[in-house]
Parts: sequence; structure tokens; C-alpha cells
Amino acid sequence: MSQQAKDILATDELTVVADRGYYSGEEIRACEQAGIKTYLPKVQTSGNQAKGTFGKRDFIYHAKDDEYECPASERATHRMTSHERGKNIKRYWSSACVNCKIKSQCTTGKERRISRWEHEEVLDAMEARLDYAPDMMKVRRCTVEHPFGTIKSWMGATHFQMRTLKRVSAEMSLHVLAYNMKRVINIMGTKQLIAAMQV
Repeated sequence: MSQQAKDILATDELTVVADRGYYSGEEIRACEQAGIKTYLPKVQTSGNQAKGTFGKRDFIYHAKDDEYECPASERATHRMTSHERGKNIKRYWSSACVNCKIKSQCTTGKERRISRWEHEEVLDAMEARLDYAPDMMKVRRCTVEHPFGTIKSWMGATHFQMRTLKRVSAEMSLHVLAYNMKRVINIMGTKQLIAAMQV
């Protein structure tokens, strides 16, 4: 969608903001390669954090050495690479885990293993951008949530009237068209809108 917007706007650079539901490493990388700057919060799915143990966020990646530093200040080195679901995933662990004093806060296994996608630096850069500009998500909420809230209110906060994806898509398109028309009328006025449409 970002690439289509970039093409329609005929611009060399574009900034896009989305919510967690759109988080996809491959899509974020494709945007980066197309000159599209993304702002998207990282999905936090760490089972370890849910158990009260250290999550991946607690490990610091050192790009120069291609190593992770654990909370005990030990280094987890790159040990192997596997191919999973079309991605090359690197695995890191430390031999020091066996004698670690805080191992119980980290893992129940022999050693704590950390996984890293081969292009994860793109995701790290995006996360750093979002940390630097946290208001981007507030801007997204103010910009995007209002139209959907308004449309839902117009619909009577009920379900779609149609069935099947094709018909629901047509119904939603009509709602969006009506919203956009009313918005343009509020901004430009009826006479200016009619004049613009006749050009």
C-alpha cells in the first residue's frame, strides 16, 4: 500500500505510520528499500517476559562484533544459521550460561538462545526512529481513528449489512466515499468541490 501511495504521489521519499497489526519484517524491509520511512511499533510476543524472565529486549546487540550482550554482561556469539519460513535466522548463545548466577531469571534450558533475522538491522533502525519520535503513534491515532469512529457511528455501531467479501468491500467503499465527500465539502465548500469536479 505504501508503494502504491508513493507512486500516486510521485515522490522519491515517503513516511508511513501504521499500528502493530501491519508489522511484518519483509514488508518493512521492502519499504526501506523503496525509500519509504516506516514508523511501526514492534510486536512484543516474548514468552519469556510473560513468564517473568528476561526477554530479547534485555539483550544488547553489538553489530560490530555480531554478538549479543546478556544481562549478566556475558557475550552470546553467533553459532548457527537456519532457514525458517523463507527467512535466514541466526542463533546466538553463550557458553557461560552453565555457571551463570542469574540463569534462573533467563532460561530453564542448558543455555539461553537468541534468534536474529539476517535483516533485523532494518527493524532495529525503525524501532530507534520510533523511540526518537514517539508522538508519531499519537498522530496516527488522531488521523486514522477519527474516520473509522465516524463511519462506525454512521453505521449505527452495528455489523455490515452485506455478506461475502466482495459485497462487504463494496459497502465499505461506499461508506469511505461518503466520508471523504463530506470531509471535502467541510474543507472546500460545495461550490468549490463542484467546480473542481468539472475540471
